[in-house]
Amino acid sequence: MASFWSRSLPLAWVSAALLLAGCAVGPQPPSLAATSATTAPAAATPVRVKVFVAAMFEIGQNTGDRAGEFQHWYERYWKDATPIRVPGALQPVYCNADGVCGAVLGMGKVNSSASMQAILLNPAFDFSQAYYLLTGVAGTPPSRGTIGDVVWGTWLIDYDLGHRWAPEENTPGAPTFMPRKGYEDYRRFQLNPSLVGWALQLSADTPLQDSDSARAYRQRYPDAAARRAPAVGKGTHMTGDTFFHGPGLSKEAQYMAKLYGADDYVITEMEAAAITLVIKRSHGVERVMSLRGAVNFDQGNPRETTLAHLDPKPGETAGGFAETVGNIERVGARMVDHIVTHWPQWQAGVPPR
Repeated sequence: MASFWSRSLPLAWVSAALLLAGCAVGPQPPSLAATSATTAPAAATPVRVKVFVAAMFEIGQNTGDRAGEFQHWYERYWKDATPIRVPGALQPVYCNADGVCGAVLGMGKVNSSASMQAILLNPAFDFSQAYYLLTGVAGTPPSRGTIGDVVWGTWLIDYDLGHRWAPEENTPGAPTFMPRKGYEDYRRFQLNPSLVGWALQLSADTPLQDSDSARAYRQRYPDAAARRAPAVGKGTHMTGDTFFHGPGLSKEAQYMAKLYGADDYVITEMEAAAITLVIKRSHGVERVMSLRGAVNFDQGNPRETTLAHLDPKPGETAGGFAETVGNIERVGARMVDHIVTHWPQWQAGVPPR
């Protein structure tokens, strides 16, 4: 799944949602479109990719049912596209005549990066001038964000690379994380500030959807950031396969961001740093964008335990999922459409603003 859905949403919510959707967490059965996918002939002219949009999961089919991370993108850009099967990738790639391509890569660092690697190395595509938009749902600390927020990544940090130990084996209140030498080149990535600036300039005023359930849920938290209406923002995205949760580990994630010289941690997700490393080794990171929408808080409110927040009673979940996946596409499409429409200015690199 994209980013942080199964690791960031309460267990009961996830189980119920997936049962209702008729799908399972993990590798999904091929959609009807994927079943009829064709492998591009080796002699065919490669598709010149202008923007590649990556999602991490879909619920059911790509269109016509409950939307996951990919459906809104698919309906906007690829409804009439022929799926292209890529050996080694989880799902087919779709491309339109304007050079906008996209795919569902799979949930988690290994799953998503393996798919990205297979797609980048496939001769059916020319990624030499491509921009990358990595998208999905996520969690946010209530001190920094709220349900429905859409956040452009300024830094990507791998949460899992380093040393950790049990809190009881440490000085009370001291951090239980220490960086490990040897990971310096891929434990963090600063995304192109000029590209982030463009993204914010083009999308900051995007009208965002909200829901009554999300509005009510926010009021359980005392933080001003948690109680406000959703907005477009920026900050550090923390990538981790480990579902860290609760105020203690949220504080540790913020400590890591400060330790690495990054911006405030505002988003927790599962894939972006790993995918970016794959792209870096082939094409660099100057054209990579990470865009996440918050569908949950990374901790409970002061009146509930972390376990209760992870596995809530019926009716105690945040809401706002459908609205947030719509918000992500609405915000991100402004950047995609601008790049494609002004391709002569963007082809050689990010233009000055």
